[in-house]
Amino acid sequence: MAPNRNAIRTTRADRTQLAGLEFSRLSEAGVVQHIIEQLAVGEGGWALPANVDVCRQVQRDQAVHALVENADLIVPDGMPLVWGARLKAQPVAERVAGSALIFSLSAAAGEAGRSIYLLGGAAGIPDAAGRELTSRYPNLKLAGTDSPPFGFEKSETEMAQIRDRLLQAAPDIVYVGLGFPKQERLIAELAPKFPATWFISCGAAIPFAAGTLSRAPVWMQKSGLEWFFRLLSEPRRLFRRYLVDDLPYAATLLVSCATYRINSR
Repeated sequence: MAPNRNAIRTTRADRTQLAGLEFSRLSEAGVVQHIIEQLAVGEGGWALPANVDVCRQVQRDQAVHALVENADLIVPDGMPLVWGARLKAQPVAERVAGSALIFSLSAAAGEAGRSIYLLGGAAGIPDAAGRELTSRYPNLKLAGTDSPPFGFEKSETEMAQIRDRLLQAAPDIVYVGLGFPKQERLIAELAPKFPATWFISCGAAIPFAAGTLSRAPVWMQKSGLEWFFRLLSEPRRLFRRYLVDDLPYAATLLVSCATYRINSR
């Protein structure tokens, strides 16, 4: 990352240690404000909404852990992480989902006269998301969209083309939705070349913005059941991830957080 990136991290006192990561205690509104303020002084960065699956992979793979630690702002995208922080008596403000941030940050970017770039999703999806976002927020500037082909990360030519298209577009904010950790590896590659740009790891947020994926009702989001809604929507793709991998990990995490608090008394 660029040398000045550490200067814009939130202070250690404003972070919670959880699942091997340091989570910011900023609310969604606080994250948006932080990014817009940093853009105003010409500073870029990398915001990573991390969910339970991200934490599981981080704790299992040292290389992935080292990759994620480069993010300037890590926020909890999952109610089990919010609950775990409370159990540790080190609460975070709230869940900050990438699928919500793409709207709230884009709204603020429009008000500030900033531009966005949508990178990720099947052909046509980033374009549809761009149309939806600029329709919602008329002052928002769409610098460009990109839908890299499958296996792009293995091709130096494809990687160079992605970089060149970004350089030509010169966006203020780049939403990268390619799934974890592919999107993080791409951000780590690109970010040093764009010191005044904010990169947002956003997972499935681009299809959500395009309207090709539906979010769970608000009550399910707040009660920690959004994963169940997603499972019903995409059972074949998400069954193993949610039920075999993530659910046992989340239970273990909550128990460890409760044990930490008990032992700290």
